[in-house]
Amino acid sequence: MNNIKFSYLYRDAGNYKKWADVIFSNPDGLTLGAITKTLRGNFLADGLFVAHQVRLPEVFLSAEEGVTEDDHCYHEFDAVEGSFKIPNDWHCRSITEFMAEVTGEAKRGWRAFDPHDRFLNVGGAA
Repeated sequence: MNNIKFSYLYRDAGNYKKWADVIFSNPDGLTLGAITKTLRGNFLADGLFVAHQVRLPEVFLSAEEGVTEDDHCYHEFDAVEGSFKIPNDWHCRSITEFMAEVTGEAKRGWRAFDPHDRFLNVGGAA
């Protein structure tokens, strides 16, 4: 049985990118097409979503370089593919459970935030 690799990225307004992926188990044997359709149907236009709302690691560029005017809060879905790698989701979810979480958060609404506020005091106050 193949696991599922969920690939996503952070792309700032300057088109600088940082990639990440999470491997989920697939005990229900879902097809890549069905997974992609469900995810795309629940993410915003262009596959945008708020990573922490679905308990995925955020991969902001600002973590290394500091916040700039090009930063925003959205991550972008790239693709799903089969994988023989061991699942590495920190919450031990299957792809079915992850899709249910995405669907639930989409119904509640993707909650935008300003990354400038989040990273304002990183490293201590000036």
